[in-house]
Amino acid sequence: MDGAPDWSLPWFAPLQAQGAPVCQRAQAWPAAQALQYGNPHARPQFVPQDDLPEGTAYEAHVFDTGRVPTRDNPHDLFNGLVWLGYPQAKARLNALQAAQIRRDGVQPVRGPVRDALTLLDENGALLLAPDALWQALRARHWRALFVELRPLWQQAQLFIFGHALLEKLLVPRKDLTAHVYLPRQPGPASAADLATVDAWLAQDLTPQHLQAKPFTPLPVMGVPGWCGENRNFSFYDDSLVFRPPRRQNDTTAQPPGGP
Repeated sequence: MDGAPDWSLPWFAPLQAQGAPVCQRAQAWPAAQALQYGNPHARPQFVPQDDLPEGTAYEAHVFDTGRVPTRDNPHDLFNGLVWLGYPQAKARLNALQAAQIRRDGVQPVRGPVRDALTLLDENGALLLAPDALWQALRARHWRALFVELRPLWQQAQLFIFGHALLEKLLVPRKDLTAHVYLPRQPGPASAADLATVDAWLAQDLTPQHLQAKPFTPLPVMGVPGWCGENRNFSFYDDSLVFRPPRRQNDTTAQPPGGP
């Protein structure tokens, strides 16, 4: 893969153990082979894209066969790395996707549950943080979140789960925005390892909860330690990225930044 991740960066670091050897192999091997190496019988199996029959829904195929069709590009490689880092959560997500497809078929427009699952899969993030940070984030009080409460970020962890967002973070820019998952129940304590976060997310995902699209936007370059420029607090004065809270009855306001 061209442009291998810098594993010292905070958004890639949680996946370093799984990702570094895979990305090294992917410099010379097909992505599916690089992901599967060393675990020849592990589920899921990473296979070339042509394993997916024409006209078959990708998510249903993965669930029914245990095989993940994988193209030779960064997007699919990051999808594989998230499978390796969060196997329980990805399996749960895939099972919910497949169940929705079995119930409703493949429609031109996804229903709310599939839409939420896709958003999490592509652009989601998981936050472990003190309540004060959560309150400021949900209210989109950016100055409080990133300036007034800045010391509390030492007690927080942000995990990038969405593989499309991980791909975009190969070339980070100020307006990159994650959709932070709002859990049904409090997450693990901060400083949790990846296996703990994986098990928690797998348990927390339900169709009923996802129906409400439980996400809130977060411009990730605003996170302390994620961008050197945000040490100057004028960084947060950019209203095109750090947009104010949506006013009541305002149907034109948009979430900050862009996925």
